[in-house]
Amino acid sequence: MHLLQPQTEVNVSSLVSTLSSADSDSSSRQVQLSPWPNLLAEAAQVDWLILHFNHWFSHLNVTLVRGDFEPEYFPATDHVPARIQFAHGFFNSALHEISHWTIAGEQRRTLPDLGYWYAPDGRTAEQQALFEQVEIKPQAIEWLFSKAFGHKFRVSLDNLTGDGGDGSIFKDNVYAQVQRYFNGEAKLPRDAKRFIDCICICLRNGKTLQPDEFNRKDLDA
Repeated sequence: MHLLQPQTEVNVSSLVSTLSSADSDSSSRQVQLSPWPNLLAEAAQVDWLILHFNHWFSHLNVTLVRGDFEPEYFPATDHVPARIQFAHGFFNSALHEISHWTIAGEQRRTLPDLGYWYAPDGRTAEQQALFEQVEIKPQAIEWLFSKAFGHKFRVSLDNLTGDGGDGSIFKDNVYAQVQRYFNGEAKLPRDAKRFIDCICICLRNGKTLQPDEFNRKDLDA
């Protein structure tokens, strides 16, 4: 999703706490439907992600689905849940699209592609600067998701044929945004926090993410 429009965040909550014991999905048994396929192919991990995301967020009438082409969001209808369609069955694409969905407020979730419009690859330096401005939070949240899963995260400038620069300032900003989530200067969207909590229960024995797990130099690797 290559958006060029500021985003309105949903209700927020703190980062480093697991699901409340009062939450109906708070136990590992209820949260995890099947073992995480740690050493298997990406397709198996994608299957696990789809199964569990759709379980964790069924109360919000939304489903995560593979797409054969580019990512796209389809709002719910009277008969079909909303669909977060990610690109080409790629695990990282799924996390990226989920991050955009967690940031979008209730109104945007009723709109095709969450109400965003796109500027294609080949953006000018000015267009790229705007792209990077609105991608800081989604990519910071995607980094949190990736870390919880133990996956490598790479920032995306998504402008291979345009004027994207070296991305160093964008990487600085993504790193700074992650730190703001940890130090309380910024708050995570509600559904991003729930997603992280559930992942941590399933893959980290409930151990929450910590700020020292995130290093700026890792974005250059």
